[in-house]
Amino acid sequence: MAFQGLFSTFVVTALPRSCPPPAINKFKLYSKPVQCVTNPTTTINNDQVTLRRSANYAPCFWDYNFIKSLTSDYTEEKYARQIDELEDDVKRLIQAETDVPLVKLELLDTVDRLGLKYKFQEDVKKALDFIYNNSSDAWLNDDLYSTALRFRILRKHGYTVPQDVFRRFKDDKGKFKENLGEDVKGLLSLYEASFFGFKGEDTIDEAKAFSTTHLKNALKGKISPDMVRKLKNALDMPLHWKLPRVEARSYIDTYENEQNMNPSLLNLAKLDYNILQSIYQKEVSKLASWWVKTGLDKMSFARDRLLEHYFWCNGMVSGPEYSAYRDMGTKILSLMTTIDDVYDVYGSLEELELFTDYVERWDITEIDKLPMNIRTVLLAMFNTTNEIGYWTMRERDFNIIPYLRKEWAKLLKAFLKEAKWYHSRYQPTLEEYLENGAVSVAAPLVLFCAYFLTADKITVDALEYIDKFPSIMWCPSLILRLTNDLGTYSDELARGDTLKVVQCYMNDTGASEEVSKIYVEGLVHETWKTLNTELLGSFPFGEPFLSANPNLARTTQTVYQHGDGLGLPENGTMDYLKSLLLEPINL
Repeated sequence: MAFQGLFSTFVVTALPRSCPPPAINKFKLYSKPVQCVTNPTTTINNDQVTLRRSANYAPCFWDYNFIKSLTSDYTEEKYARQIDELEDDVKRLIQAETDVPLVKLELLDTVDRLGLKYKFQEDVKKALDFIYNNSSDAWLNDDLYSTALRFRILRKHGYTVPQDVFRRFKDDKGKFKENLGEDVKGLLSLYEASFFGFKGEDTIDEAKAFSTTHLKNALKGKISPDMVRKLKNALDMPLHWKLPRVEARSYIDTYENEQNMNPSLLNLAKLDYNILQSIYQKEVSKLASWWVKTGLDKMSFARDRLLEHYFWCNGMVSGPEYSAYRDMGTKILSLMTTIDDVYDVYGSLEELELFTDYVERWDITEIDKLPMNIRTVLLAMFNTTNEIGYWTMRERDFNIIPYLRKEWAKLLKAFLKEAKWYHSRYQPTLEEYLENGAVSVAAPLVLFCAYFLTADKITVDALEYIDKFPSIMWCPSLILRLTNDLGTYSDELARGDTLKVVQCYMNDTGASEEVSKIYVEGLVHETWKTLNTELLGSFPFGEPFLSANPNLARTTQTVYQHGDGLGLPENGTMDYLKSLLLEPINL
């Protein structure tokens, strides 16, 4: 399979699903039984008392009545004429002939970072084709900034650019020249370019290490406050990993203060952001009504995170024409998390086995064997899934239910395996954990929904390809599992959950917690390299599903960048949601 050998050169070979684990010390760090979470509850079902754990999740951070009332003055109809005029201005900028390729590259990069590329796809493609096919490398000379910018932009858009373009910046010993450390702008450009590397590209790996070290050193020197801000933002998270809508909101403020700012481009970016915000407000308003009607907002044992799940779906596919995906994808995600909490903390093993069996058979005739709370969750999942199936039949003339129920069953089997590990106190190896964890993190089902809810025409070939869990899906799923665990493992271990990726690596190798965290962070980088390569492949599907895969990875790194941004949205996610939904930009 495509993901074989995914990490074969990184520290310890242990991850590809088809590869055996290395011969390592089987020292078990957590040999004592873990403790149950605080504040357990009991329920009585058929005269039997069941002790139920509680994760003590924080309640919902949003007032759903307020969310249902959201409105905006920034409607597309109201600003249609102004939008058309600004789009014409920007289109002329992109189409204009120039003898200076660098100026055009910077323009295209600005259009992308402002969140406007979706409006000018064909024009951007023609401009890049011209730069790639007609401009020689002579204009680059020994300019690190220009070389790295060209490398980054062309690779991002799928053009072949060899790593050898950076050889001119190396000395006779094959090392990057130390005097490059004085070129902060060039180093920043090299740093951003290095995240578009492929597996086995030693020069790009060296560029990443070299630029990272020198940028950190530059922060200790005398540079402008503006450059300090840019370096800190980049070192916090590179452009390639940033969520497009989050970056658009941030870069609008940055671009407004740039010396070469173009008013038409800036005004279009501001208007577009506010108009999209008005569309998103309507979507979350409807979702809030649906969520409250299900009654799942009253499940005290589960995370009530409707808007956070909307943020996830919006991050994956943000185009205004894909409202159906954000609506139904958010519903699926919200149900997933509630069900996850049933399996992780609330249900007994017998109840979880029944739940899994009912979904696998798609038969709820014996649902009364479950207690009321779990029965309610199952019915909500069953009814919502069938409603989505009806929409797909009506709008796409395709019966998606057999495929959707199969994906649900895969997810619940993965949930159940982890529940059995917990109840038996089994400690999985790293390989076992990640094999199951890439599924239990729910990414395959989320990505599956992103395909069939955005495709103009659903095909069996694409569905069969997706069902095989190809590398283009495996990589973002693994990134989600790794970053999720890095952000949440401390709290989850405290409440008695099964071991997470850091602890599995510690147990497999005897490494310290700090060393294990560094290892896992390195796996994230390695997985991105493989994903970069996979995105250049040929697939039985196109956009927006193709971009939804790396966008899933970007969303998870945004959500878990500063801790558990789902369980505790105040760790960044809440601020992102306020910008996305509540705070228009002043024109």
